[in-house]
Amino acid sequence: MNWFNWSLERQGYPLKQAEKDLAHLSGMDAEAFVVYQRRAKQDIVAHHLQHTPYYQKIVGTNPNPAWDELPIMTKADLQAPLKDRLSQHFTPSRVHQHKTSGSSGHPFVFGKDRYCHARSWALIKRLYLDHDLRIGQDLEARFYGIPLGSIGYYKERLKDALAARYRFVIFDLSDQRLEQILHAFSKKPFVFINGYTSSIVRFAQYVHDRKLILKNVCPSLKACIVTSEMLFDQDKDLLAVAFGVPILNEYGASELGVIAFAHQQGRFEVQQHNLFLELLDDDHKPVPNGVQGRIVVTDLYNKAHPLIRYDIGDLAIAHADSTPERPVISKLVGRTNDMARLADGKVIPGLTFYYVTKAVIDQQSPVKEFVVEQNDYDRFTIVYVGERPLNHLEELTIKKAMERYAGAGLVLDFQRCNVLDRSRRGKLKQFILKF
Repeated sequence: MNWFNWSLERQGYPLKQAEKDLAHLSGMDAEAFVVYQRRAKQDIVAHHLQHTPYYQKIVGTNPNPAWDELPIMTKADLQAPLKDRLSQHFTPSRVHQHKTSGSSGHPFVFGKDRYCHARSWALIKRLYLDHDLRIGQDLEARFYGIPLGSIGYYKERLKDALAARYRFVIFDLSDQRLEQILHAFSKKPFVFINGYTSSIVRFAQYVHDRKLILKNVCPSLKACIVTSEMLFDQDKDLLAVAFGVPILNEYGASELGVIAFAHQQGRFEVQQHNLFLELLDDDHKPVPNGVQGRIVVTDLYNKAHPLIRYDIGDLAIAHADSTPERPVISKLVGRTNDMARLADGKVIPGLTFYYVTKAVIDQQSPVKEFVVEQNDYDRFTIVYVGERPLNHLEELTIKKAMERYAGAGLVLDFQRCNVLDRSRRGKLKQFILKF
């Protein structure tokens, strides 16, 4: 029995129906798919203009805007309380809730209706099955973080058990810990690796330095899927040599699911079954193939929460062969994170600080934007934009979270500012190594 499928259906997520609907779309010819997509765009806009006061305010007084007249949404637009952003007939208790990583500097809570969330999982299952990987059946080596609070921790562990996942928590990537991970691969029949790019690359370098090939250590291994951070060509080559299996690259956002998927050849195939992707210039006009543009995405099925022409903060270049029916990205500029190295020898990825911020930033927090800077092995600065300075209790909460995830003995400074420096892409690196 696939306990993962069973658990989703049990919680009210119609996975079987979503899989059936996706299969129907996959069988369409190009002309029929264009008609479907045009109608899906019209339907989701009409729904939110009729049922979502929050989106009505964003659009303004135009009663029937054309597609290119719709405003571009950003994460800064989505920091109102979730209950104020939801469509009528939806409440926070009736949607799938999650929090974004804040890699762009704007963490926020979002909601998906149950059918939309089921479609996200149905797509992931189909993509993985294309590579003979079965979610919920094949044992997954998962390189992710985990909430260290008791409720969140046990919730994630339960999900892992239902989904046939063995989680390697990436808050400590010292050589001693990597040796333990390598030993686990010699004992467990892992079928695929999945997780944060920088953490998996760190493990691959350790395996390579030991002059090993992971496929020889773990013969059941079939593939490695990296996500959440940029995969550079040099690192991809290292992964292929160290692991001895195909390397797949998943590009997505927690609030949208998988946006594009890169197979062995490295080109990202945009997954238009659930989403509509545009590449726009600074004037919100479409860019031609071969020209860099901002990634703007519309979720075609989230009736609980509008994500329409939503700028996720990344840039991409469409391949010369890309078409509206089958968009392909040749180059993606996404999120990268440095490794933090501590005085005791512990090495942790920058994404660790996602879990720090997730633990302490909620809808009542004065913090709107932030970065974490490492100034020395034991000294960090939290640089933030806030409605007011953090009080002593709030600073203490962040210090305790840093100690929980990164270790004791750290010195934290807090620096409030009016605006954070951004790259020319308009994105923030959540972690910056400064020494």
